[in-house]
Amino acid sequence: MTLQTIQPPPGALRAVLAALDSETALRQPAAARLRHGPGPLLPAHPLAVYVLQGPAARLTAARRTGWRFLITHGVGRHGVIEESSAEVAAAAEVTETAEGHVFTHFTAGPYLDSTVRALQQARQLAQAPHTRHQPRLLSMPGHYATALWLHSPAPGEDLLIPLAPAPLGVTAHTVYPAAELLARLEPAAVAAPLVLGRS
Repeated sequence: MTLQTIQPPPGALRAVLAALDSETALRQPAAARLRHGPGPLLPAHPLAVYVLQGPAARLTAARRTGWRFLITHGVGRHGVIEESSAEVAAAAEVTETAEGHVFTHFTAGPYLDSTVRALQQARQLAQAPHTRHQPRLLSMPGHYATALWLHSPAPGEDLLIPLAPAPLGVTAHTVYPAAELLARLEPAAVAAPLVLGRS
């Protein structure tokens, strides 16, 4: 499998660089580690963010909403975060609007390290030949889940790696065929209104 990373739009990168140079943006609580770490702040691993809403949803219904950049105080060789490189301090979220790309906020928490781990898994999978996948982030708010989406141009070949923490019944950092993971999540989405109705 070959990983085909795509370059973010110039406007998205400019929005992140402007935020990293903004005292106001760096005062956000999630940016605390950005204010006190050594070295320059550098964006790495831009990932297009897609959102999938609703029960029994298909990947084809996912819509791109923006970009997420991992922010470090240092990067690995060729700008790729490696196991030996500096840890990720935060992520920068950029939203696509009619006027262009807009930085919205920094995020912190367990999804950061989990994203790095999932990307490392994807690179290991990439050693297998004959297939091509594009790494994306898939947010599934109805399931309180996020996954690294390895999108394939071949129908039915998409893979999902759930990030930690994963919802009940799903094992984080297991590589699932996309259809299998979505099928596992579907019962939880259907059951949720029943649980809420009894409270």
